[in-house]
Amino acid sequence: MAGMIVAGNWKMNASKNTVTLLLNGLKQGEAKVANAELVVFPPFPYLAQVQMELSGTNIRIGVQNICAADKGAYTGEVSLAMAKEFGVSYALVGHSERRALYAESDAQVAAKYIATQAAQLTPILCVGETLEQREKGLTLSVVTTQIQAVIDAAGGASFTNAVIAYEPVWAIGTGLTATPQQAQEVHQAIRAHVASVAPQQAASLKILYGGSVTAASAEELFAQADIDGGLVGGASLQAESFLAIGQSAK
Repeated sequence: MAGMIVAGNWKMNASKNTVTLLLNGLKQGEAKVANAELVVFPPFPYLAQVQMELSGTNIRIGVQNICAADKGAYTGEVSLAMAKEFGVSYALVGHSERRALYAESDAQVAAKYIATQAAQLTPILCVGETLEQREKGLTLSVVTTQIQAVIDAAGGASFTNAVIAYEPVWAIGTGLTATPQQAQEVHQAIRAHVASVAPQQAASLKILYGGSVTAASAEELFAQADIDGGLVGGASLQAESFLAIGQSAK
């Protein structure tokens, strides 16, 4: 599918030197990625460097987290207005690590989603189940509940300018990957759930798979009908592997 998105979440991994090396590699190989938009999500301290080094390229920039408030006494937080000054296009909201490690609720995720759109940026709404939830057969219930919280707060039409990333929590950083069939089943259910309130938006909605995506697994995952790209973790820290995943978008 043309128009896929391959997004690299660097998490808390970077230095000035490694950022330059990685971005130089991406710039050299960018032209070989014909059917996907590449997006990098650096830690906040490196946004200025990333903006400068990616100037003149088609590689987009996103942030890993944002504050829903515009400004004020929120020590340690970063506003969307601040992020926009560094050429940011996307913001991750509701990443499983934010939900698990920082106890972000569905309501907080929805507020960040709304704020991101109000700032004219595109939210990537992350949803997914734990291993325990999958083993209990709760995968689709968990995922649709997380999406419904955003629908209730922002409306189905909001998916005109949004991306969803399905990231099975049990497959993040573990080396485990959902089979293409398992991933497709959830992606199909996500699209169907959005279609129940916003059929037009559901048809064009990009749904990314995240969960230890590698160059070896990407091609078969991306061949599935409802998988529109990937949210990549560890493999996005090396230009060669990230570009190989981008080239898997056919």
